Amino acid sequence: MGGLFGIAFAAGLLHDPRRFRNAVLLGLTVVCLALGVLGEAARLDPAVFDRFVFAVLALPVLTVLVLAGFLLANGVTMLRREGHRPANLLSLLAGVGCLLVLALLVLAQYSQDQLTATLAIVSLLIAGYIAFLFCSYLAYAVVYGRLAARPGVGFIIVLGSGLIRGKVPPLLAARLDRAVAVWREERSAGRSPVLVVSGGQGPDEPVPESHAMADHLLAQAIPPDQILREDRSRTTDENIRFSKALIVERDPTARCVVVTNNFHAFRAALAARRAGLDGQVLGAPTARYYWPSATIREFVAILAGYPLINLTMATLLIAFGVAVGIE
Repeated sequence: MGGLFGIAFAAGLLHDPRRFRNAVLLGLTVVCLALGVLGEAARLDPAVFDRFVFAVLALPVLTVLVLAGFLLANGVTMLRREGHRPANLLSLLAGVGCLLVLALLVLAQYSQDQLTATLAIVSLLIAGYIAFLFCSYLAYAVVYGRLAARPGVGFIIVLGSGLIRGKVPPLLAARLDRAVAVWREERSAGRSPVLVVSGGQGPDEPVPESHAMADHLLAQAIPPDQILREDRSRTTDENIRFSKALIVERDPTARCVVVTNNFHAFRAALAARRAGLDGQVLGAPTARYYWPSATIREFVAILAGYPLINLTMATLLIAFGVAVGIE
């Protein structure tokens, strides 16, 4: 079974790497291979097998405890450095959630209460489903981020991320610098791509984001006629759609690349595919402290894009957990 999932994953990667199902297929491949290893372990000497089973059971618990501690620490760092916005609470909340699931399992074990046991089973199933999707997403995001962009593009789209006091912050500067590097590579090969800076004006921004981005590029000696401004978008989907409209007006057959930060690359790729944009997404480096919370935020946003599937799976898992708990 693992081989079939692996073949399906490889085929999906070659056909269109901008699909979330590729991440799920990768996760299923790894799970099947792991189950195969566990099956082979049953052939070990009984004493060795017992130690192996103990390690297999203890490792997830230890991993969750370490992960929870890391997320809690990162959550505190995010609040201290980035402020008390709801988006900055995600890693902190994820750490608390990990500890709550473990606490509920321990409570169910010692209380012998049917309701507590049922809640523990349901929470474990839901947490397992989310953990599987998150690990699959994380692994595939690494795979996608290592795919090299094909040369020969006509446009390089740079997605906005917000200004700070009207200035380009380090997060956005990293995107622009990566785009400039791609632009210079194309120029050295004899091509002349256009840089499309995409971002509208937020309520707390004195100028449209794309204008500040253009100024950042001009300061790096990019010719003004090589910069195209898209100044209406407020979201990633609008960044992609509005930029595509500008590109189609100039060259309907042109290929492009989209530049954002590495944590945002895969979700931007999904948006590009939905919009019918012919282009791969490249990621720029992100500060280490910012990456965990931002990655969780991207994962939540991707899950929100598949409400029917996730609601169906959650309903089935809850029903199964309740049935097991009642028995």
